[in-house]
Amino acid sequence: MILNDELLSIQRGDQGEAMQKVLNTLIMYGEAFGAERMVKITGEMGHAVIGTGSLTWKPVFDLMEKLIDGGALPKQSFTTDPRGIEDHVPTTLAQKAVFKLIFSNQKRMEKEWERMGIKDKNAYTCTAYMNEVGNIPKKGDILGWAESSAVSYANSVIGARCNRNSGILELMSNILGYVPEFGLLTDEGRKADWIIEVKCSSLPEPQLLGSAIGFKCVEDVPYIKGLDKWLGTELDQKVKDYLKDMGAASASNGSVGLYHVENITPEAVELGEKLIKPEARVFVVDDAEIERVQASYPIVWEDLNARPDIAFAGCPHFSKRQLAEWTDRLTEALERNNNQKVTVPTIFCAAPDVRAEFEKDHPDKAQKLKEIGVTVSGLCPLSYTSNPLTDKSNIITCSNKLRYYSRARFYSEKELVEILTGGEL
Repeated sequence: MILNDELLSIQRGDQGEAMQKVLNTLIMYGEAFGAERMVKITGEMGHAVIGTGSLTWKPVFDLMEKLIDGGALPKQSFTTDPRGIEDHVPTTLAQKAVFKLIFSNQKRMEKEWERMGIKDKNAYTCTAYMNEVGNIPKKGDILGWAESSAVSYANSVIGARCNRNSGILELMSNILGYVPEFGLLTDEGRKADWIIEVKCSSLPEPQLLGSAIGFKCVEDVPYIKGLDKWLGTELDQKVKDYLKDMGAASASNGSVGLYHVENITPEAVELGEKLIKPEARVFVVDDAEIERVQASYPIVWEDLNARPDIAFAGCPHFSKRQLAEWTDRLTEALERNNNQKVTVPTIFCAAPDVRAEFEKDHPDKAQKLKEIGVTVSGLCPLSYTSNPLTDKSNIITCSNKLRYYSRARFYSEKELVEILTGGEL
């Protein structure tokens, strides 16, 4: 690998052994994928995928401590993924005891992040690119992120450049300030291998469309046609929220780190079909395909007819607009179904800063959520299921990502609203 003078100095050990090891690790990573050089990270803020102080991650925190003691610190401030639990989320005494054990490294981890320069105590979210959080890359920025849904969003909706990295390589990249150049950092690597033609009778739910794309494309880049029929061509918050959820589903059901949407996402607007490889294959998504995808989801509850114990929505974390929209949807459905409160304990997940701004800008809706029995939390619902006691709960969700990584049972947004408000499917 070709190194510039700054990196050659680090390789000689001029900045200490820890930095030398960080560089050599990233060189091995890059060479494994054919990278010929390192490129400088240009994003103003980093992101860390490690947000929970898991008991089993002690070697990670030992490594972080060695890096800190060796003077190997991130080049910029950063945000990180959500915490695993919050006190106000419903849990039994036994579940709390197990959580205390599982996340026994939480305080240690948060102290280490503070020493490394985390943005603040509220910087725990998988949607750090929300305006309220402020970690918003610019088009063309080079990043070293690992959080799969954030990588998808940054690449696709913003037009930044980032590979799907691991948590440790992400940390080392932000310490070094460089990443190996390959894959989605290159012009060729950002061209589309698939043309996705959306030919549904109405706008498909983003989680299901993303799931269909992930199943088919796996790690390839899709160029999606037909969504502008419903979404229009303006990249407003409603469209961003749709693409956020669609991208998260394609990144979990597959490994899609970048997608282009005709007439909507920045590179597709700029380059159009020049982004499509000559040999690109075509995949049609219609109503039947959407139904087939949802029907293919396994239900792994021991009792398929059991009542749900808890519901989660907001994985990835909700935006402020989504919190307001879901408040209205539940309120209207409760009135229609003659109920005062949700029939299942319900958790809406959003970044702490988003939650605070929602309460400030929409105090009536925030109060309404409390009245109907919905909790707004900054936790990671995936981490909530890392507890064997909570994972055995009958969890329902409209998130494909949560469904994919847990025993949660998936329902479409429309179905979930009916279940939560006492309606019939």
